[in-house]
Amino acid sequence: MSTWDPEHDVELTDSEDEIAMKRDFHGREAILFVVDANLKTDRLMDALKLIRGAFISGMLVNGKDLMGLMFANTAHSPPPQEKQCLENIVVPANCAIFLPMRQLTKAIVEHFLEFMASAEELFASEYGLAQPDGRGSYAYMIRLCIELLEKCGKKLNNAKIVYITDVEEPHPQSSREFQAALQKASDLEGKEFEFQVIPMIDDFDYEPFYKEFITLSRAIDIDSFRVPDAQLQREILEDRKLRQDFLRRCLGHFNLSLGPNLAISVQFYNYFQRRAYPNKVHILRRDNSVVRKKRMIMVRKQDEETQEITHEYQIKTTGGWHECRVGDQVLRVTTEQLNRVRNLHPPGMMLLGFKHRSALPDIHYSKPCSFMYPDDQNIVGSKRLFRALWQRCLERQKIAICLFMCKRKSVPRYVALLPVEAAQPDDTNYRSLLSGDGFKIVYLPEAKHIRNIDMCEWNSIKNTSSDEGVELFQKVIKRLSVDYQPNFINDPNLEVLQSNLLALALNIKTEQDGISQLPDPAVQDKRIEKFLPLYDKIFGPEVEPAKKRAAKSSASDESAAKMPKIDEEQLKSLDIVKQLIEDKRLSSCTSEQLRFILDQHFDVRPAKSTTKAVLIERIENLSV
Repeated sequence: MSTWDPEHDVELTDSEDEIAMKRDFHGREAILFVVDANLKTDRLMDALKLIRGAFISGMLVNGKDLMGLMFANTAHSPPPQEKQCLENIVVPANCAIFLPMRQLTKAIVEHFLEFMASAEELFASEYGLAQPDGRGSYAYMIRLCIELLEKCGKKLNNAKIVYITDVEEPHPQSSREFQAALQKASDLEGKEFEFQVIPMIDDFDYEPFYKEFITLSRAIDIDSFRVPDAQLQREILEDRKLRQDFLRRCLGHFNLSLGPNLAISVQFYNYFQRRAYPNKVHILRRDNSVVRKKRMIMVRKQDEETQEITHEYQIKTTGGWHECRVGDQVLRVTTEQLNRVRNLHPPGMMLLGFKHRSALPDIHYSKPCSFMYPDDQNIVGSKRLFRALWQRCLERQKIAICLFMCKRKSVPRYVALLPVEAAQPDDTNYRSLLSGDGFKIVYLPEAKHIRNIDMCEWNSIKNTSSDEGVELFQKVIKRLSVDYQPNFINDPNLEVLQSNLLALALNIKTEQDGISQLPDPAVQDKRIEKFLPLYDKIFGPEVEPAKKRAAKSSASDESAAKMPKIDEEQLKSLDIVKQLIEDKRLSSCTSEQLRFILDQHFDVRPAKSTTKAVLIERIENLSV
């Protein structure tokens, strides 16, 4: 999730008229991949692997998204698998369409996987490289991308052109083609299509061409351009779990009331997109057909004397009513009246006051936190006021206490708005980029959520640990605990489900690394190293568990002598013997071991004819 900037996201005007702002969430996301044919064979295969991951992501995450693939700077232009899709599209020279903008299906992905298997050998002969210098018209390529997105036949909410290349300058700066390519950036800005360059080399230079082209296409100042990390961009594109468009994760829009006649428009999100599990369906056993349920409301008029139905008709769900008999009168409440009572308060948030940051505990077990961003959809200027409130709370170490109702017909909750700064990108994991400047919504626990647990008596009535031992383990647990971040750890159940789907549909095997981001055990051991001497002092040396007797392998071993369950070296310690007596485990010792205990610790030498039960009883009496 990118950090918002009120200097660029807000349009101020002196007019009191409403500003038409684009906030349309009804549409499909479209990604058009454009691969430069100048890539070397190994880089070309790496680029196709990135697209393979994006295609699989389109099937697993959101199957309604549109994706396409075309090649630029090619010598030949072979037709795609669907030849009829090019009827209304003019394909210029040095461009080849492999897949038009389509909703991904199993057949399309299988076709791409078959192409990948032979691309290393046949790409040069089927597509080739533009002659003489491998540079086709960049302006014509952009025009074809715009035409593919405009004529896809679907309403688009977010359209992206992802250009994968390692050439820093598509045309010489002194040529007319260079200026024509820059002019196409204004066409992208007018169409509101996002252009993104994914370089296949780490030391890619944006200065010759792409710095100016990207800033023109996004209508931003050229000085505000920041050189992105090439490796980071490739990892984000290849990740089949990450959704780049955070607007899809918006849970709702509401107004934050700061006081009388003062409110700002905001929207809140989850820290990571919730996984969409398959819907449950009911299937008939006879023919395996899907059972479809439909609700019907029938109104019947019944004769009071004969109890026969004289009139019957069907009404819509909104046309129903509820009847309540009060004395001799019948009160009828319509569905519309009932919904008006249920929806007395719209979703929103009301500021109650401020508290210091130290008043909020670090760990909450009430409900997972959410994240809040500003939005100028309803109130223009909300981003500037939101930014001022965020900076003030951050400087004074304050949190805002609010009353929050997230959706209709819900129960209002007390929440704390905690100001959060944008995290610096981690060198080992790029998912830290998902967070940004804003407020974290912390749901405060109520009286029914609070429990007082006595750790000394918890889980067992025989737990006799002292308060000192409990405090020690509380310190150990605190040192071993880590902050749970759902964007770092994947859902293991969903990992297994998606792996099974890929193996069944596309015969693709994936590794299960959902918990690979957990801390290193060696680092965890080093954290609690200083508590080990105190642990030995409080609890004493640990008693090794008794070794289990080996299972009999064959019938010939039935007459073999039984191996002792407890080692004789362990019985030389009086503490271990007392532990065996306390745990009632003397019966697991052999007769010879019981005589050794009497001789070693109690200076008693019983007769050889003494039975095992008598030896156990004598040891228990002597130990008292």
